[in-house]
Amino acid sequence: MADIRIEFDVPAEMRDGTVLRADVYRPAGTGPWPVLLTRLPYGKQMPLLAGILDPLAAARRGFMVVIQDTRGRFASEGEWDPWTHEESDGYDTVRWAAALPGANGSVGMIGASYFGNTQWMAALSKPPELKAIAPMVTWSDPDDGLWTRGGAIELGITAPWTLMMGPDALMRRHGADPATLGGSLVSLVQDLDGLAGGGYGELPAGRFPAFVRHDLPELGYERSRREPEWARSCTVAGRHDEVDLPTFQVGGWYDIFVQGTLDNFTAMRRAGRSATLVVGPWSHANQQHVIGDVNFGFGANSALMGMRGRLTDMQFDWFQHTIGDDEALEPDTGKVLLFVMGINQWREETEWPLSRAVERDFHLRADGSLTPEPPSTAEQPEEFTYDPMNPVPTTGGALLMTDDFRPGPLDQTAVEEREDVLVFTTEPLTEDTEVTGRVRAVLFAATDGPSTDWVARLCDVDEHGVSRNVTDGIVRVRAATPGEPAEHVVDLWSTSIVFRAGHRIRVQVTSSNFPRWDRNLNTGEPEDSATTARVARQHIYHDPERPSRIVLPVIPG
Repeated sequence: MADIRIEFDVPAEMRDGTVLRADVYRPAGTGPWPVLLTRLPYGKQMPLLAGILDPLAAARRGFMVVIQDTRGRFASEGEWDPWTHEESDGYDTVRWAAALPGANGSVGMIGASYFGNTQWMAALSKPPELKAIAPMVTWSDPDDGLWTRGGAIELGITAPWTLMMGPDALMRRHGADPATLGGSLVSLVQDLDGLAGGGYGELPAGRFPAFVRHDLPELGYERSRREPEWARSCTVAGRHDEVDLPTFQVGGWYDIFVQGTLDNFTAMRRAGRSATLVVGPWSHANQQHVIGDVNFGFGANSALMGMRGRLTDMQFDWFQHTIGDDEALEPDTGKVLLFVMGINQWREETEWPLSRAVERDFHLRADGSLTPEPPSTAEQPEEFTYDPMNPVPTTGGALLMTDDFRPGPLDQTAVEEREDVLVFTTEPLTEDTEVTGRVRAVLFAATDGPSTDWVARLCDVDEHGVSRNVTDGIVRVRAATPGEPAEHVVDLWSTSIVFRAGHRIRVQVTSSNFPRWDRNLNTGEPEDSATTARVARQHIYHDPERPSRIVLPVIPG
């Protein structure tokens, strides 16, 4: 380690003259070395970065490491404008990094979340020196997990992310006026600390008042509604054919972007590219073995990977194949490594989704049961009242919010005791039942207003009767005909779990999950101006003509 050389704040000039700065780590010796590059807006020396890319460990493995502050953040010049410049700045930075003293001309990129997306944007810009990318826990379509989900606003991430990005922006804005800076920072922190205590509930949700108060660039939902074409600046979906590179993608079953990770993988495979996929039981920021209320076993930890070794070493090995000097090591077509919850085992596959999965319907019944058999006669529809001012509270899931809201599988007792949550449960299973793949709910439902939301959640009920969430989803209905039943499909994304013999499968149906998703005020007014709510009367149908159900991808035993 004493031989590793570090240069701080090395300047790189972008095409418009803006200077971005990076820390550069060089191994012992004279090189040349392949370059591992990451570009992030959170500070290039942030403590959590080591869990994604430990630059010293990478340098010991023979990589030159370049960690750059994105435009308008920390040591880099320019205006902070989320997403807008990442494609062009990514191109310019890759070319600059490949030409650094000691570099061998080949660049790979690595990083998570925002700096998973900066890799995709750089790859789409096609710098010739970029040879491979390894995006972790990042999206494909920003309107499927980043900005919205099923048409509802991802308020849970949008509000804290925007406010947490504020201190650096305010210090740049008021750096010459300490008094103003101090007051603005105090006000910002108060809003951030107050989100869980009521701040999330400010209206209108589509033009969030806290962002207006502090004049901050928000995550992108609001701008993308005003400027639809601008959304392309962080959209990967539909553009995978433009990326002719091998990819190593990492996700977690309780990560807010898990479906985006899976979609990126499948799209790259369809495009004929080498693609590797690893999905653990993890959340967005936790790759250890205890997620939510569940201990998945030490083998689930990314430091062990079921005794395969560290995930970071797997990534380094892969980069040695793709950007290293050994031309004899050609990347293969990629691998798939999935963690199957319930039995808590890693399993190697060759594909995603699994072609051997068989879709099975489990029907919601009037007596609260969940059965493979559909209703043979008309059953009375279920009713509940949805009050946006008393929404169902977010309790676990694939989320990224303030620390008051834990991700992962959590006890659902308090949720399921509410009168505005319908619960449907199977009999105890007589044998293990594996569900691996994409889950959806088909609801025949009616509301008495012009707009509402439908939320469905899949749960595992253990032998002691404790119900824990597995996966969920939402769909926003913007043009309902009051009182008229209609079919609504709720995408619950994907999972891999074995429901053990003696356990029961449960489905919750309701109309809110707040503040993860913004509340539908049931009026049909646009989210950027709606401030008045009405109570909605909801009906779920289950009869031969309207068989509400959940569709599970079951792996034959």
